Amino acid sequence: MHADGVTRTFQVRGGPDRTALDRVDLELPVGGVHGLLGPNGAGKTTLCRIASTVLTPTSGSITVHGYDVLDDAEQVRRLIGIVFGGDRGLYGRLTARENLQFWCAMNGVPRRDTPGRVDALLDRLGLGSRAAELVETFSRGMKQRLHLARGLVADPPVLLLDEPTVGMDPVSAHEFRALVGELRSEGRTVLLTTHDMAEAQSLCDTVTFIDDGRIVGSGTPATLRALRVEGGVRVRVHDLAEDAHEDLMTALPEEVSGEHDARARHTDLVVAPGSVAEVVDAVVRQGHVSVTTGPPSLEDVYLGLLGRREGTDRGMAV
Repeated sequence: MHADGVTRTFQVRGGPDRTALDRVDLELPVGGVHGLLGPNGAGKTTLCRIASTVLTPTSGSITVHGYDVLDDAEQVRRLIGIVFGGDRGLYGRLTARENLQFWCAMNGVPRRDTPGRVDALLDRLGLGSRAAELVETFSRGMKQRLHLARGLVADPPVLLLDEPTVGMDPVSAHEFRALVGELRSEGRTVLLTTHDMAEAQSLCDTVTFIDDGRIVGSGTPATLRALRVEGGVRVRVHDLAEDAHEDLMTALPEEVSGEHDARARHTDLVVAPGSVAEVVDAVVRQGHVSVTTGPPSLEDVYLGLLGRREGTDRGMAV
């Protein structure tokens, strides 16, 4: 998928137009899992809707496998499968099999091929034994697996997964991520929007951060973590009371920065690579023995690029 200068504005009654996307340039190679991360209202879902021909850009263009989303909309729709979160796109009063039969018909799957394709997808997604049950009786994880089956009925080479694991229990989310890994191994291109940093770090081959409609960083998780957000290696001091944070910082070299998380009761220090041993020694001399070190996590990169938004909704779903 290639986005070139994509801008999308929305009219707001009684106020100025709102810019959801602002001259976005994005190049996603064929194959692999590509993560799109950003805060609420950043523009992630707007970009996905334009890529899937649901919305039109105000200016700029997006091509999918060389087809323009405006000029070649029909071809683009044949290439893309969309997987939503929640109940959107599923019919609770129909069975799992009936849902997939309907979506096969909507996607132009030949009638003679439909029974075999539906059964194969239900079995692959672990729903074969529940095929005749109403979808309204399904758990969140089962509905998400059915969503994925729906997205695969036309066997598309490109999948857009819009926060597919939100609300799932850990076991269901783990199973769903394993399925995404299988899609990668088949050579499909997956664009995944997520607010789960661990999910992005474990699944994605490349990650793009978007904020206020603009791309603010892009690369592989390893490359982005190597940026050494805010200057260095992270040293985390665990089980630290808030009133002990300032005493700890006073005992450390001046160039060391730190932030205390009162709820989690730890302090994160950002340390130059050559000073890690000195800082850890100073922390231990202060009587703290639960200390971990490591490169910045993808969450650290996110916070470094987008900043900590005090007093605002820090969720990252659009």
